[in-house]
Amino acid sequence: MTQETLSEAEYDAITDAAAHWCMRLHAVDCTAEERREFEQWHAAHPLHAFEYEAMLEIWEVAEHLPRPEPVATPMPLKPARTWRQYAVAAGVCALALPLAAYTGWSLGWLPNSYQHFAASDNVRQINLADGSQVELNLNTDLTFTNYKNERRVTLNKGEAFFEVSHDSNHPFIVRAGEGRIRVTGTRFNVWMYEDQVRVNLVEGSVLVTSNTALNGDGLRLGPSMQARYKHGDYMPQISQTYANDTSLAWLNGKLVLNDLPLSEALPLINRYLDKPLMLADNSSGSIRIGGVYNIKQLNGLIGSLPKVLPIYLTRNSDGNPVINPLPQHSPKN
Repeated sequence: MTQETLSEAEYDAITDAAAHWCMRLHAVDCTAEERREFEQWHAAHPLHAFEYEAMLEIWEVAEHLPRPEPVATPMPLKPARTWRQYAVAAGVCALALPLAAYTGWSLGWLPNSYQHFAASDNVRQINLADGSQVELNLNTDLTFTNYKNERRVTLNKGEAFFEVSHDSNHPFIVRAGEGRIRVTGTRFNVWMYEDQVRVNLVEGSVLVTSNTALNGDGLRLGPSMQARYKHGDYMPQISQTYANDTSLAWLNGKLVLNDLPLSEALPLINRYLDKPLMLADNSSGSIRIGGVYNIKQLNGLIGSLPKVLPIYLTRNSDGNPVINPLPQHSPKN
């Protein structure tokens, strides 16, 4: 399989188109026909979607920049923008962007580096622009932005192991779910599934908060400690990990379940599945499961579960497999 290589001009054309569509889709006079044209363009090439997402992030950052006080000037009653006006506005923006970017960077509003990474079917090792190294588990997506006062990662989904380049004056922030992990240089793992987040510290120290809307930097973890939080938690739950902890087995391509109830095991299993497993009731969640599994082959685990556990499978209206406990028969007298 060969990888397509685009020329600089072709890449610039895609970036320009992404900027155009970002502007048009946010315009009040954007038509249904334009939206259909955008959908066709967006689906035509993977790089179109990537560049458009990058433009959206820049747009969202710009929405939070301070705006100048409005100046009272006469305005026509019904202003109508023409393509010539858009072209003039684009030209002004092109001249102003370098100064705005420098000012935004110096004030800590805008990043000078943006990276997006994803791993689907294979574990992936990546290097961030600050020199930090990250290993991405299957089905993981994250972005990195470098600001003057901090380095920021957003874990959109999945799991990642971080080896952060030390810089005490430039903290490294990972946003996961509703919480935040703050470090300066260390090695740690962040796992996220739906609204659940788990942080395992291997080396150094981190500060973990379960809700970025709360004041303070959160609770401090030392080596061999773990923090867990989910939606609505006021504080993360802190615990000690031990020598037999298997949270990082995925780095070797494995998922290890140490005799866990299904209610605890399914979040660990489901993030690898095309269709997540569901529980029929609380009694099915109490059934225990153990074993060592290849993370690339967990979809094949579903069909074998009734052979090793006292359960049977059904499907719900969304097509998800549902675990049901086998009926308990009373012993005959």
